[in-house]
Amino acid sequence: ERFGSGAIEGVAAAEGANNAAVNGAMVPLLSLGIPVSAPMAVLIGAFMIHGLRPGPLLFDKNPDFVWALIASMYIGNVILLVLNLPLVGLWTQLLRVPYPYLAPGILVLCLLGAYGIRSSFFDVGVAFAMGLIGYAMRKLDYPTAPVVLALILSPMLEDSLRQSLTISKGNLAIFVTRPISLVLLILAAASVVLSLLARQRGSRAAKAFAGEEKG
Repeated sequence: ERFGSGAIEGVAAAEGANNAAVNGAMVPLLSLGIPVSAPMAVLIGAFMIHGLRPGPLLFDKNPDFVWALIASMYIGNVILLVLNLPLVGLWTQLLRVPYPYLAPGILVLCLLGAYGIRSSFFDVGVAFAMGLIGYAMRKLDYPTAPVVLALILSPMLEDSLRQSLTISKGNLAIFVTRPISLVLLILAAASVVLSLLARQRGSRAAKAFAGEEKG
C-alpha cells in the first residue's frame, strides 16, 4: 500500500540487492574464472586484454591486483555514500532527461570507443551491425546476455578445444570418456532442455490466461 510513495524501505531493499548481486558476481569470476552475467563477461574480457587470467591461479600470480580490486569495492561504496547523500536531487533530475536526448550521445560514445581501439572503421561497422542485431533481438524478445557471454567466452572455448584435441590426437571421444567432461556436457544439455521446456510452459500459460481474459 506504500508503493509509489517513496518509502525508504523499498528503495533501500532494491539498491542493497543490486549492490550485493554485483559484488557477489565477482566471487565466481575471480575464484573460478566463470562470469555469471553479461557485465562480468565484459570484465573478464578486459582482464584478458591486460594479460590477467581469472581463476585460482590469479590469487597466486597477481595477489596485488586481486586485493586492490577488493579494496576498490570498499572505497567505491564509501564514495557512493558521499556522492549520493548531498547530490541525490541532481541524480533524480537526470532521470527526467528524455531518452531520445540520451540515446544519440550513448550511440556516439559507443562508436568512438569502437573506433579508438584500433583506429579502424571496420570495427565501427561491426559495432553498428551488432547494434542492429541486438535491436532485432530485443524486438523479437530474445535475451542479449547469452550473446555477450558467447562473444567473450568463445576464444577461451576454442583454446580449450584445441588443447583437448591435441591431447587426444584428434579423437572427439575424449569429451565423453572422461567423467568430469561427460557430467558437464550432460548438465549443459539438461539446462538447455529445461529452459526450452520452461519457455514453452510459460507461453502456454500466457495463451491460456489470454483466452480466459477474452472469455
